Amino acid sequence: MSPDVYRSTPARLTSVAAQRLPRPILLLIGLVYIIAGLYFRDPWKADDVIGLATMMTALQSDNNAWLLPQIGSLAYAQNGPMVTWAGAICIAVFSPLLSLFTSQLDAAIIASRIPNLLWMLMMSCSVWYGVYLLGRRPEAQPLALPFGGEPPPQDYGRILADAALLLLLATVGILLRMHETSSVPAMLAFQALAFYAATRMLDRPLSGALTLGLALACLFFTRGWLGLLPALLASLWLFFPGNPLASRRRYLPHALVPAAVLMLAWWIPARLADTYWTDQWLFWHTSSIAWPSLGVIASLLRDLPWFLWPTWPFALLALWRWRDWMSAPHIRIPLAFLLLPLLFMLFLADVFEPEYSMLVIPSALLAAFALPTLRRGVINSLDWFSVMCFSLAIATVWLGWIALHSGWPHQISENIALQTHGYEAVISWPALLIAALGTLFWVGLVRWRLHTHPAALWRGTILSSGGLIATWLLLASLWMPAIDYARSYRDVSFQMKEALQQHVRPGECVRPLMLGLGQRASLYVFQGIEFSFSSDCSLILQQVSPRALEDGTAPYSDQSEHVLWEGKRAPDRHEMFRLLRLRP
Repeated sequence: MSPDVYRSTPARLTSVAAQRLPRPILLLIGLVYIIAGLYFRDPWKADDVIGLATMMTALQSDNNAWLLPQIGSLAYAQNGPMVTWAGAICIAVFSPLLSLFTSQLDAAIIASRIPNLLWMLMMSCSVWYGVYLLGRRPEAQPLALPFGGEPPPQDYGRILADAALLLLLATVGILLRMHETSSVPAMLAFQALAFYAATRMLDRPLSGALTLGLALACLFFTRGWLGLLPALLASLWLFFPGNPLASRRRYLPHALVPAAVLMLAWWIPARLADTYWTDQWLFWHTSSIAWPSLGVIASLLRDLPWFLWPTWPFALLALWRWRDWMSAPHIRIPLAFLLLPLLFMLFLADVFEPEYSMLVIPSALLAAFALPTLRRGVINSLDWFSVMCFSLAIATVWLGWIALHSGWPHQISENIALQTHGYEAVISWPALLIAALGTLFWVGLVRWRLHTHPAALWRGTILSSGGLIATWLLLASLWMPAIDYARSYRDVSFQMKEALQQHVRPGECVRPLMLGLGQRASLYVFQGIEFSFSSDCSLILQQVSPRALEDGTAPYSDQSEHVLWEGKRAPDRHEMFRLLRLRP
């Protein structure tokens, strides 16, 4: 199609609606989003503490833990080494300085989360500039008004980029994941970089191809083939005939060859260093692939709508409104990064949030291009929906906090007590001040929307992202001590360390029984507790549920072995640990 045909698009926008969002506001939103809840807490199971355990092992171990992620002496042969590398380097560089103000362990925990700031910056910049490049292209421009007044391409691209980033930050499913020392934040960052590289190839094919190769290799280093294949398939599809990058096909080797060289630069030394680790890594990946099943389809239909909220309805609307422009780059490129990962999930044996995360960025991209096609009345209705939902959420957070500290309302207080058994609530005045400022920010945002009647396209997206961030800020300030108490393994790790020091005799070893990976990582992080793989160990550390002990279905539930110690996290009703000595 010629650009003249593209001018008759479903997008309708005036230059007033393309008013630029002030950069300090966008920067402040991003900083509050990533910093709130990132610090002043312990690592939680499972992926959060597993990532930290691999970082600490790399620094403390003399074996190949830098090359092959491990949790102590246990091979963690699932993901790649990228998260381990980034976190271990930050711990080595920054924890000596941080340890001047806190304990060595807490300094390492704080330093391990510094890469999250990098992943957030990379994701935000890649999304913003990628959408900006697509939004200023002639195919995406809004309908020319009879007497003029439509925004120029640069302003139009900028407003769409602002909206895409705000919609990404408003996505519910990745809020907690972005604050973990896991593979998900890095995977989102490199997927966004791959999207940016694909859009960059439209006008600068060589630099775009090299960037794409780097992004694909880093996805492999982050989550292995499960991280690489969705983005690789999406990128390859864009080079097929009839797609935006078909004319750039000769530059494809400039992306694939560097990516392959980088991946082999890790895989060959890894294979030479430890065939057991690499065999387990290959087994984990091959066992993750399966034929489509009703269980996977049912989980996708059940979980994706809330995980991708609020972007997925707008993404579907964009595909409908722009259905006559499916071959245009601003639709086809995000669609490739949405459709191919979704199809890839159908061939996985199990899918959950790390896999769902691959759909977040393309869903937000498409949602941004749906906004110029909406009528003003629809946008106003969505604005009111955001105001009501997040006002109710913020009020609920405050009501729960009042119930936690005062015992009123009684029913809410009892429900909270069941989840935080043994927790002694103490008011933190700095946290209370932060929560009050977050609430005032939301009130001011709502007042701005009601009194100024803004026409800017980003007004609805800033309500959604601002409301989610304000709610998260309140949770991270008012509720973080209680949540940390309910999810941290620090205390039970200390109790277990004391029990081991008391009962383990010289020459004895301890082997785990039914001990989860997250629990094992927590014990290593907090107390450096290691276990043996030998079946000759006379001591067993058993993870079991109280119900299994009561009904006799757990191993050694008949007390046939000598129980040396029992412990559990106070608020956890479903998990306990036992140290057993086997009878001769």
